[in-house]
Amino acid sequence: MQFAIFGLTVSSSWGNGHATLWRGLIAALAAAGHEVTFFERDVPYYASTRDLDRLPAGARLVLYADWDAVAAEAIRAVAAADVAMVTSYCADGPFAADLVLENAPAATVFYDLDTPVTLARLGSGERPAYLPDGGLGDFDLVLSYTGGDALARLQTALGARRVAPLYGHVDPDQHKPAARQDAFAADLSYLGTYAADRQEKLQSLFIEPARLRPAQRFVLGGAGYPPGFPWTDNIFFVMHLPPSEHPAFFSSSRLTLNVTRRDMADLGHCPSGRLFEAAACGVPVLSDSWDGLADFFEPGREILIASDTGDVLAALDLDDRALAAIGAAARERVLRDHTSARRAQQLVTTLRGLGVGAAVAGTSASVASGA
Repeated sequence: MQFAIFGLTVSSSWGNGHATLWRGLIAALAAAGHEVTFFERDVPYYASTRDLDRLPAGARLVLYADWDAVAAEAIRAVAAADVAMVTSYCADGPFAADLVLENAPAATVFYDLDTPVTLARLGSGERPAYLPDGGLGDFDLVLSYTGGDALARLQTALGARRVAPLYGHVDPDQHKPAARQDAFAADLSYLGTYAADRQEKLQSLFIEPARLRPAQRFVLGGAGYPPGFPWTDNIFFVMHLPPSEHPAFFSSSRLTLNVTRRDMADLGHCPSGRLFEAAACGVPVLSDSWDGLADFFEPGREILIASDTGDVLAALDLDDRALAAIGAAARERVLRDHTSARRAQQLVTTLRGLGVGAAVAGTSASVASGA
């Protein structure tokens, strides 16, 4: 298949979760013999933090300064594609959607990698700028990073005719056990961009445990943390890390924490990419709880759950053997179910079910059709 994709960014992982996901998915599609052209607007804040310059063989990155300058090339790419896709937070989302729907000879897809944000804003009366003016009913398929009730809500709120989940994933060639680094060494680590709606949970699941365990070392990595953040003497800060340094960060932790954004947790069935990254490194993960988590990892065996400070302290008190067993089980689960290659396979199977490309005998798509 030939894909033309209009997205937020694949070239910079600064302050967003899209880039790492696209790198893994594009690499997996290319390895399977598919071709991908990814269109990304060349904005200053990503240009100054760019940590990827080229895509693998079989894929092409088109950086453009403005929509008018790239429109002709975009039309040619879409006209030659089997699948033309627009994503949430695409800088020129409505323009790209119009172009795709007017020029694509084959399947048209909208991929919402931010479904909780989309639905929360719609619920508050705000329409996200990345959505097409006419909703999503004209696309052949709407993919959602979030499963569960979110799929039906995309149909009722935005008119999506066919919806399917395409969850987060990890490239195990990029995220795998790595040598411990003293700068990242931690009894408990946390990697994530600052978000006000995560702060309450971070307070009880990371900051308060650090205050109560002054002899233990806590390491926080990320960007955007304000001057007034309640640091303690045993919380050590690491500025934003590119994906290439994530394995060393996770592998230097005895235990790592996942804290889910509020909209994601409220909607459920929306696993953070950090969960899969840490687990792929064989590191035991301690996560807040949300509906659907057990569909991705088995609580108590492949992941630990924390609802308050006491749960975190109990996890920190587990012996090394118990924690290592959880980390090993999580890595095994990721390699079986949550790799980028697995998601690429699921995507292609879903598209085959819509009649895209040659039919594959014995396969079927898990696609929900609207009325």
